[in-house]
Amino acid sequence: MAISHYTPPILLLFLLSSSPTFSFAVNITAILSAYPEFSGFNRLLSTTGVGAELSDRSSLTLLAVPNSFLLHCSDTSDVSDVLRYHVLLQYLSWPDLRRLPPSGKLITTLYQTTGRAVADLGSLNLTRDSSTGLVVAHSPVPFSSSNATVLSQIRTLPYNVTILSVDALLVPYGSDLAASETQPTPFGLNITKILADGRDFNVAASMLEASGVVEEFENDERGAGITVFVPTDEAFGELPATERLQSLTADRKAVVLRFHVLHSYYPLGSLESIVNPVQPTLATEGVGAGRFTLNISRVNGSVAIDTGLVQASITRTVFDQNPMAVFAVSRVLLPKEIFGKEATTVPGGEISAATAPPPARGGEMATEEAPAPVASSPQAIKGEVTSGVSGGVNVGNFICTAVILLLLCLLLV
Repeated sequence: MAISHYTPPILLLFLLSSSPTFSFAVNITAILSAYPEFSGFNRLLSTTGVGAELSDRSSLTLLAVPNSFLLHCSDTSDVSDVLRYHVLLQYLSWPDLRRLPPSGKLITTLYQTTGRAVADLGSLNLTRDSSTGLVVAHSPVPFSSSNATVLSQIRTLPYNVTILSVDALLVPYGSDLAASETQPTPFGLNITKILADGRDFNVAASMLEASGVVEEFENDERGAGITVFVPTDEAFGELPATERLQSLTADRKAVVLRFHVLHSYYPLGSLESIVNPVQPTLATEGVGAGRFTLNISRVNGSVAIDTGLVQASITRTVFDQNPMAVFAVSRVLLPKEIFGKEATTVPGGEISAATAPPPARGGEMATEEAPAPVASSPQAIKGEVTSGVSGGVNVGNFICTAVILLLLCLLLV
C-alpha cells in the first residue's frame, strides 16, 4: 500500500488549526512593582489607566522615570498623554540601541496614536553618541529642551517588552504640562541652598544673593527650566588680576551672572549630545540674538564651554532635577562683550574698563598715550638739524687740513 507524500503537511495543517490561539499579554505595573525606585511612575501608570492600555500590546519599549527624576504629577489628562509619550511602539533590545544610526531613529509612541499630537511630533527621536555610547530620547521639534538620557535596562521580555530607565520626564510638543500644577513648586527649589549644600561655591552664592537675580532664575524654572554653570571658589581665585570682576557695577555683575545660565533645562547627557552648540543665555534676552552666547561642545570626553575669551569644562553635576540642572565649571565664564578688547555697551549703560578709551575731542590724545612734549616747532627742529650737520662738516675739514700739514712736515724732515 502506497503512503501519500502529502499526508504530513495535511496533518500539520490540521494540528495547527485545532490548537488553541495564544495571545501575549503583559502587566507592566506588576513588573515595575518589583522595583521600588519606580514607584511614583508605576503609580501614575495605574491611576491614569495607561498601564491597562499596554496589556494588549505585543511589542513595546517603556521609558520609565525613577522617583529621583520625577516631578510631583497629578493624575490629569495631560499627564496621561505624557505617560503615553514614554511608550515606544517597537521592541528595542539593548543591542538594538547600540546599533542606532548616527542620524538617529524616529519611533512612534502611544501618544502619537491618540490623534492629539501635531503632525508626527508625537514621536520620539533616539540618537546614540558614538564616542560615549549614550542614547538620548528627544522630541523631533528643533531646539526642544524635552529630552532624556537612557540610564540602564530594567527588564526585557525578548521580542515583546523592554523597560528602560531614563533621567527625565519627556513632555510632548504642545502639552500644557508646563503650565499645570505638575511644576515642582512643592520641592521649593532654592539655588543658593543648592550651592550651599554643594560646598565650594561660597563666592558664587554670595554674588547671587547680592545681585538680586536669584528670584529671576527661580521664576525661569517654571518655564522651559534652566541650566546653571557655577564656577567653583578655586575658579574665582584663579581669575587674572586684570579681570576686575568685583569692581564692576551691580548691573554689570548681574549680566555676568545671567551669562552663566541657559534658558532651558539640559541634563548632562543632553549637553554631551547637544545639536546646536551655540546657546543663548539669560543675558542674551536683554540685548538680542547673537550676543552673550556660549559655545558648548564635547572635548576630550568632557563638556567644554567656550565664551570667546575663556574655555571652561564641567567638573561635576551639583544638582539635576527637571526643571533645573546645576553644574560646577572650572573657570569663570567671562563674556567677550564685557571683558573683550572690543567690548560694547551692555545693560547697565557702561563701557567695559577693558575697552581701549576713545580719542579725546579736539585732537588731544589721552594722557597715558601722549608722547613726550616737544619744545620746538617742526621748523625749529629742521633748523637745528641743519646747523648740527654744518658744524660737523667744519670740524671734519679742520682735522683733514691738520693731518695733511703733519704729513708735509714729516716729509721735509
